[in-house]
Amino acid sequence: MQFLSDSLARVKPSPSIAITTLAGELRAAGRDVIGLSAGEPDFDTPDNIKEAAIRAIQAGKTKYTAPDGIAELKQAVCDKFARDNGLDYTPAQVSVGTGGKQILYNALMATLNPGDEVVIPAPYWVSYPDMVRLAGGTPVCVESSLETGFKITADQLEAAITPSTKWFIFNSPSNPTGAGYHPEELKALTDVLLRHPHVWVMTDDMYEHLVFDDFTFSTPAQIEPKLYDRTLTCNGVSKAYAMTGWRIGYAAGPKPLIDAMRKIQSQSTSNPCTISQWAAVEALNGTQDYILPNTAVFRRRRDLVISMLSQIEGVACPVPDGAFYVYPSIAGLIGRTSAGGVAITDDEAFAKALLEEADVAVVHGAAYGLSPNFRISYAAADETLTEACRRIQVFCAALR
Repeated sequence: MQFLSDSLARVKPSPSIAITTLAGELRAAGRDVIGLSAGEPDFDTPDNIKEAAIRAIQAGKTKYTAPDGIAELKQAVCDKFARDNGLDYTPAQVSVGTGGKQILYNALMATLNPGDEVVIPAPYWVSYPDMVRLAGGTPVCVESSLETGFKITADQLEAAITPSTKWFIFNSPSNPTGAGYHPEELKALTDVLLRHPHVWVMTDDMYEHLVFDDFTFSTPAQIEPKLYDRTLTCNGVSKAYAMTGWRIGYAAGPKPLIDAMRKIQSQSTSNPCTISQWAAVEALNGTQDYILPNTAVFRRRRDLVISMLSQIEGVACPVPDGAFYVYPSIAGLIGRTSAGGVAITDDEAFAKALLEEADVAVVHGAAYGLSPNFRISYAAADETLTEACRRIQVFCAALR
């Protein structure tokens, strides 16, 4: 009898986590590896949030809570959606999970049946397709391009929808590209969705507050209120509040869906860490004054990385609207050979050679569903980014 499940055979480990782990192992072995693969702010969690967690511990708030979050955090989520997005939810419409990933996973597990399709714009966060597969569904990936700013068009979305489509996953600003949909671009997509009432919308708004220049963030149910009753608006505290390890994500949507997600969570992890929940209450309700200064730092780092990568012949590096990633194209480098004798046949070969010969860890574009590219996370110190980009310049200059 087969021991491992068939479902497990449908998924693969996260490539970004694998690269980050490998970089750590190489550093431990004495290599001077610069890791630019982890999607996590290098800032410390703000003091007011840490102090709220300490107060919770001192007050003995260390017991089980309701499976999907304390009432105070659910209310804070409602207040956040009203304040930032003009969306009105009640606490009964809110689910809090162990990170944004669990929220997405719970929703997919609660709704997908074999044969159900989920439309996912590519490039995509590496976990979307595998979570769909694990839940029994079929990912339908729609490729964008460098020419479209790594955004899909309304016509592409229309063509991807079938009678079997259950969800459209929407992420803006995007991981891995940092591309953001302007309100008029998002309205074109929501107009398509209005014509297909069987399709639900799952948003991943994790990078909402990390936006640059003149970009204005918006989320689908905000742009098109008629989609409110079939939209799950997902977010979390990981990125904007530098709370990746605290593991708190949240979502709001129609109560029957939230109830189903609660059932999944009650029989899997149960409640998120109680202390982290109280910290998240402070994150959402407390001062937001550090978000703009942190965003300014990310914007400076973005400009630094783009300036240096754009000097490399054969590399095209579009300017992201938000998040803390760049997604350069290496189409002009395919077919060359590295100084170490590695044939650059695709972006995975490029990333492996870059790590082996230049000690810089990046994630290859195929992991995100669009090649030939690679992703850099610029959530690192300016000096680190400068040295990493210098090494990439030297590595590329030596290609023949």
